[in-house]
Amino acid sequence: MTTGAERRAEGDPGPARSGRKGRRAGPGARSAARLAAVQALYQIELIGATTEGALDEFERRGSGGIIESDALLAADRALVRRILEGVGTRAAEIDGYVEEALTAAWPLARLEVLLRAILRAGAYELLVEADVPARVVIAEYVNLGHAFFGDKETGLVNGVLDRLARRLRLAEMEAAADGGRAPRG
Repeated sequence: MTTGAERRAEGDPGPARSGRKGRRAGPGARSAARLAAVQALYQIELIGATTEGALDEFERRGSGGIIESDALLAADRALVRRILEGVGTRAAEIDGYVEEALTAAWPLARLEVLLRAILRAGAYELLVEADVPARVVIAEYVNLGHAFFGDKETGLVNGVLDRLARRLRLAEMEAAADGGRAPRG
């Protein structure tokens, strides 16, 4: 286990903090991180920004905080970094999974840039962030979809991420459908 000092020496600021002193980033900070990551992925694709440039912009803007329940929640910076770097380094693999989950009539290239960013970030989390339940990942990105799109597009986000979850985390999804817990291994 690395210490906070070791993480900072490696350039990782560690987990973001919530507004309360001494507390780790909570669910609101992770939701804010997902929003910040999707916005950065949009920027990367739309204007050709680099992953590092998008991360620098995110850091420069403060923390990409959002307002929720009259409290400013700082985004979980480590999650933003993992999503951006993961989508960047595994782009072909992630796009392949997303393409397989889409219909032939709606290939990834035909989707709006922001919708692609949402699907890529969600696919990355399903593929790599195994500590986050698949149903949580799906719900988070469907909620993000609702912030920008109507029911048709959010239905697409739900359907694609559900298909990906069933492919990437079949045991977990079957256990959730049976009302049980996925076996830990």
